[in-house]
This record gives sequence, C-alpha cells and structure tokens, in this order.
Amino acid sequence: MLNALVMKQIKIIVEKHSDGYVAYPLGIKGAIVGQGDTYEEALADVKSAIRCYIEIFGKEMLEDESPVIEAFMTEAEVAI
Repeated sequence: MLNALVMKQIKIIVEKHSDGYVAYPLGIKGAIVGQGDTYEEALADVKSAIRCYIEIFGKEMLEDESPVIEAFMTEAEVAI
C-alpha cells in the first residue's frame, strides 16, 4: 500500500539581503530557515527544511489549532 502525500499550504516569508535570500515559514512550532543566492534557491531550501523537520518531529508541529490566516509587514520605531 502506498502512502498518499498530503499537500498543505504554508505561508513563507522571503527576505532579500545584500548577500542572498533567507526564507522561513509561519505557523510551524520551532525554528526553520532556508537560504540561497536567489529567491528560488531560498524557497526550495526552506521547503526541504520543512519536510525534514516534519519527518523528524511529526505533523503535530504544524500549528493547525490557530493557523496563520494573513501575514502583515510593517515598520515601527523602537528606542535602542
């Protein structure tokens, strides 16, 4: 019997830095990060990291009880 793969939409933030791209998912317990020289490489890397993370820690690490519906980006001044 073959195991059926289930597809799940995961929101991923991709940041562009001077030395490449960094990507990380929202709504997963724990820290997962991907990186690459291009947007596509960073996205592929974080998708691979998510699959590995779920393989090791299980699907319960996906935060289904309170899924991310929307993500917003803003700037705020902070005294430092």
